Amino acid sequence: MHPIDSTMTHFVKSFLFIFGALLVLVAGCRPSHTPKPRGYFRIELPEKQYVLLDSTMPYRFEYSKYAVIETDVSHKSEPGWINVHYPSYKARVHLSYKPVTNNLYDLLEDNIRLAYNHVVKADAIDEHLFINEVTDLYAMMFEIKGDAASPLQFLATDSARHFLRGSLYFQTAPNRDSLAPVIDYITEDVVHLIETLQWKD
Repeated sequence: MHPIDSTMTHFVKSFLFIFGALLVLVAGCRPSHTPKPRGYFRIELPEKQYVLLDSTMPYRFEYSKYAVIETDVSHKSEPGWINVHYPSYKARVHLSYKPVTNNLYDLLEDNIRLAYNHVVKADAIDEHLFINEVTDLYAMMFEIKGDAASPLQFLATDSARHFLRGSLYFQTAPNRDSLAPVIDYITEDVVHLIETLQWKD
């Protein structure tokens, strides 16, 4: 082999080795681009304030000052059906009332079944029991975790004459992550509603 060819071959091999090493170093020094988790707009939630609903309904309770009471005008509506509407959050707690007339077992069974119909989309369902023997209040609240259509439902009765069911719905696609602060906020309001609920004779 000619000495010039040998030198050129050695040069090419050295160049390729150094070039390859530089590529490895440059690739290793690049910042990794990890996708950022999805962010959501911060939702400002006002300080809790409550007002008394004391109307012609067969029940009374305290509800959020920032909500509006609406008469339910759906085609299934019955006397005593109302909505607690949160305009700022596009949310409604639908309240449906039924008189108890030897049908308590059926009302309980139907409404517990309605709550558990959401189990298909739910990650879990937490149950909370409320009992106040002084006001004849026996209630159960269902917190439905995950992207269920209704993240919160409850039922309440005096076991003799009155039965009230509540369910929270949003006028938006269910997304537990983005709605979590509002769901938690309204859940506190529903707990307050249940704890202040009184029946009218």
